[in-house]
Amino acid sequence: MPKPPRPSWLYFAVAALSWPVLKTVFRHRAVGVEHVPREGGLVLAANHSSNFDPWPLGIPLFPRRFLRFMAKSELFWFPLGKIITAAGAFPVRRGERDEEAIATAIALCRDGHAVVMFPEGTRRLKGLRKKHEARWHTGAARIALEAGVPLVPVGISGTDRLGRLGPVRVRFGAAVELGDLRDLLPAEGAQIATDRLRSAIAELEASLG
Repeated sequence: MPKPPRPSWLYFAVAALSWPVLKTVFRHRAVGVEHVPREGGLVLAANHSSNFDPWPLGIPLFPRRFLRFMAKSELFWFPLGKIITAAGAFPVRRGERDEEAIATAIALCRDGHAVVMFPEGTRRLKGLRKKHEARWHTGAARIALEAGVPLVPVGISGTDRLGRLGPVRVRFGAAVELGDLRDLLPAEGAQIATDRLRSAIAELEASLG
């Protein structure tokens, strides 16, 4: 089994410096970390309410896991692209079928990386410049199935209330069952896995209150 890749210097610095802020100011708490394998590739799939969701998702797993995030391709302009790449991001073109991004994610998982996906595709709440509606996609399930890695659901709450300094909570769930889907047609297996994933994330969110 591939060993988990080490964080980049930027990822390490941001996580180390922000850890006390998240834990004290935002009263961050995480449960279910034991469901995340310590080694080997995997897909972490979470609900998406805020651009800050990756922050509380990654901190509970730091420094043992270096998370890799799909980020919209519009962010990869110089010098921002260099910075977010060092922070673990890789580009995806939203609103179209981006086979290159899917292939990149599958390769990362096979190499032992933990890839983070937000199956809703975008934040649920509209911002001033929001163009895309949140709609569930099968990409996370497809990546996990094709790479042969666990698909771990995650519930996040509180990131849409950071301005009010509300508590931030994260709950990791048991990996979604995929073993019975590997002999199905890819599209069918990915859809069934996504339905299971959606139910699991909904339950985790509900448990956070």
